[in-house]
Amino acid sequence: MTSLLKNTTTASLVFGSDYHTVEVGHILNVCADEPLVLECGKQLADIPVAFQCWGELNADKSNVILICHALTGDQYAAGRHPVTGKVGWWNDMIGPGKPLDTDRFFVICINVLGSCMGTYGPKSINPETGEPLGLEFPVITVGDMVELQARLLDQLGINEILCVTGGSMGGMQVLEWAARYPERVLSAIPIATAARHSAQNIAFHEIGRQAIMADPEWCEGKYMQQKRYPQKGLSVARMTAHITYLSEDALQRKFGRELQNKEKITFGFDADFQVESYLRYQGMTFVERFDANSYLYITRAMDYFDLGERHNGNLAEVFRGTKTRFCIITFSSDWCFPPAESKRVVRALNAVAADVSYAEVETDKGHDAFLLDEPEFKDMVSGFLGGMATYRGVAA
Repeated sequence: MTSLLKNTTTASLVFGSDYHTVEVGHILNVCADEPLVLECGKQLADIPVAFQCWGELNADKSNVILICHALTGDQYAAGRHPVTGKVGWWNDMIGPGKPLDTDRFFVICINVLGSCMGTYGPKSINPETGEPLGLEFPVITVGDMVELQARLLDQLGINEILCVTGGSMGGMQVLEWAARYPERVLSAIPIATAARHSAQNIAFHEIGRQAIMADPEWCEGKYMQQKRYPQKGLSVARMTAHITYLSEDALQRKFGRELQNKEKITFGFDADFQVESYLRYQGMTFVERFDANSYLYITRAMDYFDLGERHNGNLAEVFRGTKTRFCIITFSSDWCFPPAESKRVVRALNAVAADVSYAEVETDKGHDAFLLDEPEFKDMVSGFLGGMATYRGVAA
């Protein structure tokens, strides 16, 4: 791994509502010789891309697992997060003896284009003005994110990917990878995702974006220049989205109608109920680790995602001739990306005789189940990756 990272740098980034500085790890500038042409038609060149990796790359570079993170995730999938101080969002999945076994695999997670943890995005400085780009940043797509990831792997000398995996928006990237680069992707594990964003999910995203833009502290996207921050709007956006990540059963089991540190209701608008307090906490902590403009851009990228659109709605044609092996995993109580969405992808793959397996995990934990302790889910990932490693000849 040391030789692989010899041309990368580590960098600091001004972050959060109080604009403190944090270390964001490895950053490599890509697309210096050949600009990245975005789907909106604009071009980007010499793009900084932040990433983290675990394990050792073997001699023939056949043990690479690429993790794609979700909307509010980042490259810190395992280990200690530099902003929150908490362990990474997939810390239980990555490491020696874990499903993504770092004694066997080289695991890499790349911060997506448009995000706020080191990769080029709205917080990046415009060299012509010396100020953050804000809304001057171009509108991006999931396809643009994947294209930039491919450019980074090219620069690192990695051509073949043993497996690409991720949940939610990460799963969208997995499907995009398999569609764009079937010759590079030996296997794919899309988790709790869909081949296109539903009207319901677009609606929830629009509520979140409007909450941010209605906050007077948003300042038409120029809040950093004015040393302000739309905390209230971003917090409401997070609270709204977070409800979709849970399930009714999980909310009832965890909170019910229990009161928060009181014996009776106050007949006011403070947080009387535990569920209210929980959502307020989720919103409050989120604003300290995420950028409001990045939230606008990345949710929009998810809204635009429609994998079958390139073949007039025929999703099967997207995968015709693919040699990639698929393991599609969904969760029974997920109403953000319900099992029906994953089954649609399975039917498309079956229609072109692709190698695909499907599993629906029974759980009441909702969409966020892929981030939580679900032994059945872990066993599925571990078993599939073990089979792929044996097939490819990756030593145990």
